[in-house]
Amino acid sequence: MARLFGTDGVRGLANEFLTPELALGLASAAVLELGSGERPLVYAGRDPRPSGELLEAAVVAGVLAAGGDVVRLGVIPTPAVALAVARGAATEAPGALGIMISASHNPMPDNGIKLFGPGGSKVPDDVEDRIEARLGAAAERPVGAAVGRVRADFGGQAQWYVDALTSTVETDLAGVRVVVDCANGAAAQVGPAAYRAAGADVTVLNDDLSGYRINDNCGATHLDVLQAAVLAAGADVGLAHDGDADRCLAVNAAGEVVDGDQILAVLAVGSKERGRLAHDAVAVTVMSNLGFRQAMAAHGIAVEETAVGDRYVLERMLARGLSLGGEQSGHTILLDHAPTGDGVLTGLALLARIASTGRSLADLAAVMQRLPQALVSVAVADKQAALDTTRELAAVVEAELDGQGRVLVRPSGTEPLLRVMVEAPTQDAAQAAAERIASAVRA
Repeated sequence: MARLFGTDGVRGLANEFLTPELALGLASAAVLELGSGERPLVYAGRDPRPSGELLEAAVVAGVLAAGGDVVRLGVIPTPAVALAVARGAATEAPGALGIMISASHNPMPDNGIKLFGPGGSKVPDDVEDRIEARLGAAAERPVGAAVGRVRADFGGQAQWYVDALTSTVETDLAGVRVVVDCANGAAAQVGPAAYRAAGADVTVLNDDLSGYRINDNCGATHLDVLQAAVLAAGADVGLAHDGDADRCLAVNAAGEVVDGDQILAVLAVGSKERGRLAHDAVAVTVMSNLGFRQAMAAHGIAVEETAVGDRYVLERMLARGLSLGGEQSGHTILLDHAPTGDGVLTGLALLARIASTGRSLADLAAVMQRLPQALVSVAVADKQAALDTTRELAAVVEAELDGQGRVLVRPSGTEPLLRVMVEAPTQDAAQAAAERIASAVRA
């Protein structure tokens, strides 16, 4: 039987795979596995997808049925749930947990459940396995006064989160013109509010909170919309979030994409210059561009490498005492300010670097030269079998690159896909090599 949890929680078609029954069971199991004290406290949030209302009701019921109390945060970014847990852990609820209902960058019909343990970190694989094992298992249910209660309902009133974000900005952003693509998702209100509160001149795209258009040809996975808007507005920078706003990608004034590796490079160099980069090291995944590694080496910054997934980056950061890490996809973790990747926080940090240096984003991002990269996703029925069949060919292709590139083939953690990534001296060479391996998979 396939593992229920993927790279980032449980995700699938809402009300078919991710049913209210499953959501209720996961919420109860999480409280029983992770909760501490007589009334474990759970902070619950969601993105605006229509199915979020259904699944939120089930999650709340599951927590209450297990004897936990709930604080409903309403429509809010995923990192806000993690921050609420961290703040609760530091004040009235040391064992607080978090549940976010979101399928992140997936299309509207999907939804997902992400779990945060005490302190606000995503739960590790072994804890997920124990939670999954509790599904359907007999458990004594509380009755009477022991049944959980809804302790508070913020109803999407997130000024506390906007204030927390802007408190991290040490430079007035006045004069910085930014276009923000909110992906019709959870950042539609808090993102523009935070950027404006920090002083930026903000133009907003895709802030529909109906939920029906979330990630629909917009946001961090469809940057062409933002590129055109930045050029049309004559803006200094564009920022794009995904549906639950734990990602941030950027566009410079010329309409060129600045990916997660480049953003991380800009922030890492800036942090080191200010003496704030813990251990002069950053954590990244195996997907980070070879050019990033070369840039970090040139600036005396060590690179710690992990499996794909921002929670693996976070685990390494916590283990090594690092303050900065992230993924090429735009998950950037600034551990001095947040317990998980936060797209709006990343955007603020990037804008602050622009404002404090007086340099353009293009100039700052030139700190690394990105090696051309091709990524091809191939639909497969059995990810492990497909991976096994490509090992020999992938090794041959990498040998042919003769140290001027690399090959990475890995199964997707959230979809039935095999990802084929190739870096090479030219884009054509990278694409041809990736397609060569992908064609073998399809065959």
